[in-house]
Amino acid sequence: MESYSKELLKTFYYKMVKIRRFEETVERYFLDGEIPGFVHLYIGEEAIATGVCASLTDKDYIASTHRGHGHTIAKGADLNKVMAEIFGKRTGFCKGKGGSMHIADFSVGMLGANGVVGGGFNLATGAALAIKKQKRDNVSVAFFGDGSSNRGTFHEALNMASVWKLPVIYVCENNQWASTTPYRTTTSVEDISLRAVGYSMASKIVDGNDVFEVYEGFKEALEYVKKGDGPFFLEAKTYRIKGHFVGDPEMYRTKEEVQEIFSNTDPIKKFTEKVLAEKLMTQTELDEIKDKVEKEIKEALDFALNSEYPDPSEIYEDLYV
Repeated sequence: MESYSKELLKTFYYKMVKIRRFEETVERYFLDGEIPGFVHLYIGEEAIATGVCASLTDKDYIASTHRGHGHTIAKGADLNKVMAEIFGKRTGFCKGKGGSMHIADFSVGMLGANGVVGGGFNLATGAALAIKKQKRDNVSVAFFGDGSSNRGTFHEALNMASVWKLPVIYVCENNQWASTTPYRTTTSVEDISLRAVGYSMASKIVDGNDVFEVYEGFKEALEYVKKGDGPFFLEAKTYRIKGHFVGDPEMYRTKEEVQEIFSNTDPIKKFTEKVLAEKLMTQTELDEIKDKVEKEIKEALDFALNSEYPDPSEIYEDLYV
């Protein structure tokens, strides 16, 4: 395995554990009836957002999905404001009016989660067009799931990005489930990255449960795009551990199936076993990071719980027509 700095290894673990604990906390409070609307959890897919965002700066853009907490946290958004937004509080990024599926933080290049399936393709592609027109050296990234690759916006975006050779990377989080439907029953190809061929686009498949492989694959994509060779398609193979949304009865699969797969694919477990076996990190270092995360999660939760809801008189403010 390539030599990684201790700082980068700590970043990998910190971000993955931070996302996991955040999601577990949100799940608990949603089931307790404390959170309005719906939430879609990123548990088990932490290596993708972490491995991708580790190579990005605040000047780079990402467009997210309805399952966007992990991307938001990995990109560096303020945890307190993320938690407050999910709780519907006025101290959240969107003043509590966007909720779980519409968190955005332009200050770190997070263009927003999106309640529309496939809604992020054209946002990320448009951002890449702006980058090229303004002759800047940053990039744009579109995170999306296997199900949204069947939407028209997917094909429109990839076609134009290739025609104009835009600095955009399409990251497909193939978690094998499109809501309640196995992707192989509605998708014409097993590897969604094969569709990149139709748009003369470079592509690569990585293990989405291995943060090292995601990181290396994305670095390759980033180098390719920054040379001006056009867009890149990165497919990260993973598995959706939780239901489509919290509360989903999951009648379409068994708990045993999920548990068996997660025991072999848990990205945090895989990372921990690797770094300890190869003596890249110590258990003490891992424990210190977990303690730090627990403190941050508690602070974010306290911030959200003690914040006010937006006043009803503000209902028509911050609307764009």
